[in-house]
Amino acid sequence: MRLRDHVVVVTGASSGIGRATAEAFARKGCAVVLAARREEALRAAARECERHKGARTLVVPTDTTDPKAVEDLARRAVDEFGRIDVWVNNAAVNAFGRFEDVPLEDFRRVLDVNVMGYVHGARAALPVMREQGSGTLINISSIVGVVAQPYSHPYGMSKHAVRALGASLRQQLRLEGVKGIDVCTVLPATIDTPHFQQAANHTGRKVVAMPPVYSPERVAREVVALVRHPRREVVVGPAGRALVRQSRMTPALAERAMARQTHKGHLDHDEQAPASHGALHVPDPGEGAVHGGWGGRSRTALRRVAVAAALTGAVVTAGRRWSRA
Repeated sequence: MRLRDHVVVVTGASSGIGRATAEAFARKGCAVVLAARREEALRAAARECERHKGARTLVVPTDTTDPKAVEDLARRAVDEFGRIDVWVNNAAVNAFGRFEDVPLEDFRRVLDVNVMGYVHGARAALPVMREQGSGTLINISSIVGVVAQPYSHPYGMSKHAVRALGASLRQQLRLEGVKGIDVCTVLPATIDTPHFQQAANHTGRKVVAMPPVYSPERVAREVVALVRHPRREVVVGPAGRALVRQSRMTPALAERAMARQTHKGHLDHDEQAPASHGALHVPDPGEGAVHGGWGGRSRTALRRVAVAAALTGAVVTAGRRWSRA
């Protein structure tokens, strides 16, 4: 499928996966509508997109928790470019902490952005796609939407909900006999973005990206590929795929492996951190960035495979002990 001149809306386009995705579509000659709370960062992202020949951009500052703002986003995209071929629900936030320690306002904010923000996006995009008879809705979930983690309870809940939203929408469209509209879900493993620096943190420890860490460009390539060849769900990262496979075979053991890996790899036990709401309620200033400095672009394939093998091996070993018990 030729993607040139497709109109693509990306939420959370000011940094990380969303920004990398916007640029990936711009590289294909698409018209890209960039949405997020931070106008300065969006304009910086738009400049990067416009370096690619044929790319056109529209910056629409948007808080995805506001349904009217998201409806306005869709309307402006159609007014400017005439249609919406692809809508990527990507805007997301996180809050780390023991279940009892995360303030309720932070808990609610994560669910509001990560779940209701996607609901608002789908409700704005699908009527346009129905009218034009085609379109692709892509929801960015996470491998924690398959195997949840400790310390990020609202995030795990939200990413499970995103998978459920995609499945239920696909079923509804099938029952209604709607053809030409695809709903796809992407489940990345740990990605090198500013996500972890921007998260609320109530653990008392510095939150770090749990290895192995993959590049946001890797996720962006998968998103672009889904428009050409739609799939129900796609997992990004070998370690994520290994964990998802294990969760299907031995879910309880996969949970134990995830808990152990998260405790060891997601918190820096040598560096304390004060309690913070992060960027949940007030976005960070500045021009934003694609990468978070976690080394996703430079980690070797050997290290990725080694960590994935260690994770799988821990589950298999635990399974053997369980079978002998």
